Amino acid sequence: MCYTYNDFLSSATGDLCLGASGEGAAFSGREMGEEYKYLQRCLMEQYIVRGGNPLVGEVEISGAKNAALGILAAAIMTDDTVRIENMPDVRDTNVLLEAMESIGVVVNRVDRHTVETNSAHIGEVSVDYEYIKKIRASYYLIGALLGKYKEAEVPLPGGCNIGSRPIDLHLKGFRALGASVTIRNGFIIAKAEHLHGSRIYLDTVSVGATINIMMAASMAEGYTVIENCAREPHVVDVANFLNSMGANIRGAGTDVIRIRGVAKLHHTDYSIIPDQIEAGTFMFAAAATKGDVMVKNIIPKHLEATSAKLMEIGCEVEEFDSAVRVVASKRLTSTNVKTSPYPGYPTDMQPQICVALSLAQGTSIVTESIFENRFKYMDELARMGAVARVEGNTAIITGVDRLMGARICAPDLRAGAALVIAALAAEGITTIDDIVYIQRGYEKFDEKLRSLGAEIELVHDDKEARKFRFRVG
Repeated sequence: MCYTYNDFLSSATGDLCLGASGEGAAFSGREMGEEYKYLQRCLMEQYIVRGGNPLVGEVEISGAKNAALGILAAAIMTDDTVRIENMPDVRDTNVLLEAMESIGVVVNRVDRHTVETNSAHIGEVSVDYEYIKKIRASYYLIGALLGKYKEAEVPLPGGCNIGSRPIDLHLKGFRALGASVTIRNGFIIAKAEHLHGSRIYLDTVSVGATINIMMAASMAEGYTVIENCAREPHVVDVANFLNSMGANIRGAGTDVIRIRGVAKLHHTDYSIIPDQIEAGTFMFAAAATKGDVMVKNIIPKHLEATSAKLMEIGCEVEEFDSAVRVVASKRLTSTNVKTSPYPGYPTDMQPQICVALSLAQGTSIVTESIFENRFKYMDELARMGAVARVEGNTAIITGVDRLMGARICAPDLRAGAALVIAALAAEGITTIDDIVYIQRGYEKFDEKLRSLGAEIELVHDDKEARKFRFRVG
C-alpha cells in the first residue's frame, strides 16, 4: 500500500517526518507552508532503479546501527566526555542524538562518523515524545537514566511495524532491580530510591531487554545475574562500551550475564562494531544479481549464519580477516530457513534471503519465529512477479526465472532494503516509495550500490524521475 498526503499525517511513515508542530497539527501562514513543503518532500522521496546489472566491486560497511543506539544511550551514564567512533550516519542515530540534546546532553559532531557527548548537565529525565515516536530504541534511555539518576520518563517507543514487540521484560527487569514502574499517558515512568542487584530470568530471549537491564544494573548496588540473555554482537558491543567506562560486566555473548554495580562511570574513546545486517544485505544483493562483491570492514564471525545460507543456495563465499567476498556465478538453488536468535539465522536478514529465493530454482520454505508481521512485503514482491504464499509465520516460495520492474512501497526497514535488491535483480524500472524506512538504518545506500554498478537514483519529484528514465533508456 502506498500513502497519500492525508495518510502521511497519521502513518508510521509520517511519524518519521513530522516536525515539532506535532501529528495532525493545525498550521497557519509561513509555518504551514514550510511544514507542507517538508512533508511533500519526505513523501515524494523515492528510489528509482533499473535492474539487470550484476553488482561488482567493493563496498565498505558502516558502524552497526543497533549497537550505536545502545551505546549512545549508555554514554549519558557518565558526566565525563565520551568519544564514539564509527558512528553510522542514519536517521535513527541522528534522532536519538537530538533527543539526548533535548534533555541537556552536549553533542559535538567531530565528523560524520565521530561524535562526542557530555552529559554533566542533564536537566531533564523526561524525554520529548516528538523525538521518541520516531524510533523504537528510545527505550534504552530508560535503563540509562534509571541507572544514573534513579528516575526516567520516556514515551512508549515507535519504529517499524513488524509485529508485537512488548516491553514487559524490560519493566520486569527494572522492577527486580528495585524500581517502581508505571505506564501513564503513553509514558513509561520508572523511579527508585536506590537500585539493588537481583537475579533476573528473561522468559524469552530479548536483545532490547538484555541491553536495557544491563545498563540499569551497571550502576545498581550489589550483584546482578541476568539469565536467558540475548547473545547478539551488539549486546556484546554495548557491554564492552560500558566496561570501557568502568562498569563490571561479565558473560556478554553467553546466555548468562553477571554484573557488579559501580558507583560511577568515566570517560572513554570507543569504536562501534561493523553492521552485520548491512553487510548481509550487500551479500544477498550480490547473490540476487549474479554479482561478485567484496564486503569490507566486517567481522566474519558475526556473519556465519548468513554466509552458511549463501553457500547452501549456491554462492561462493570467501572469508578474509575483515572482509568477505560473495560470488554468484550460477542460478541459485532452493533451501529452507528458520529465523532464530543469534547465533541462528537473523530475523533482520529474512526479507533479503526471501528475495534471493524468489529467483532460485525449486521451492523454499522460510519460517519466521521472531516477529509475526514480517512477511508484509510479500505483496510488494508479488507485484514484481514473485510466486509465494504466506501461511501464518511461514512463506512458501517457488522460484521464478525473472522478476519485473513495478511500483512498490517499502513497508519497513529491512523489507525495504530487500525490495531494493529485488529491483536490482529485476528487468526494467522499479520505483520504491516510503524509502524513509530504509534511510533509518542504511547510510548512503544508493551511493554504495552505485559504486557497485547499480543504476539507482534517489529522486525527490517527477522531474528527477523522468530525467533518470530518459538517461537509462
